[in-house]
Amino acid sequence: MGGDMQPQGHAQVLVNMIDFGMNPQAAGDAARVRHLGSATPTGQKAQGGGTLVVESGVSDEVIRALRSRGHEVRRGKGGFGGYQGILIDWQNKTLQGASESRKDGAAVGY
Repeated sequence: MGGDMQPQGHAQVLVNMIDFGMNPQAAGDAARVRHLGSATPTGQKAQGGGTLVVESGVSDEVIRALRSRGHEVRRGKGGFGGYQGILIDWQNKTLQGASESRKDGAAVGY
């Protein structure tokens, strides 16, 4: 992940793990959203609240709910970001690795 997607993607992976109890692989593979257009690096105030661009895994029901709350939503092409992670389980003294399906890679151990 890079640019403005980096903090957005990291936050979404953590929310999936902490709030929804997903393991690192499921959290990284889950559909993401990307927020665009409500801030500028120039310090100029942007117009409007920006746009939510959603991956194909976001359901029509969720899109309708977001729009009913006043969000501008559109479907994006491709995936947003790339994620590989390691979760350290101190209690069980184990590691869990993940490499999401959007990118080439693998979580391996020995």
